[in-house]
Order: sequence, then structure tokens, then C-alpha cells
Amino acid sequence: MALELTVPSMACSVCADKITKAVQKVDPNAQVQADPKSKIVSIQTQHPETDIKHAIVQAGYPVA
Repeated sequence: MALELTVPSMACSVCADKITKAVQKVDPNAQVQADPKSKIVSIQTQHPETDIKHAIVQAGYPVA
């Protein structure tokens, strides 16, 4: 499943790395592309969207 989420508080590459690691804790096989400039996180995963969003929020980045 492909997800495209907006994360307004993602400001830099460190933020992108934290978000990527948070998603990969839920789904180690997830493919994550986080772009701080556009504030978009694109994710390929087999896990439910709610689980992925929850992991990102728990990492400190609210999803719009």
C-alpha cells in the first residue's frame, strides 16, 4: 500500500531520519521517502495507515 502523508513539523534531514526510523520500527520492510522541503512522507508498507500515522506521531511529528 502506498501512503503519502503531510508532516508540517518536519524541518530537516534529522527529522526525516527520525520519521523513517519510526515507520521502520512498525514495518522493517517499509520503503520511506521523507522530504523536509515539501513536508511529504511517501511510504510503501503492508501495515495499516493508522499504525504508520501513530508511529510518526509517537516520534513527535503530528500528521496533518
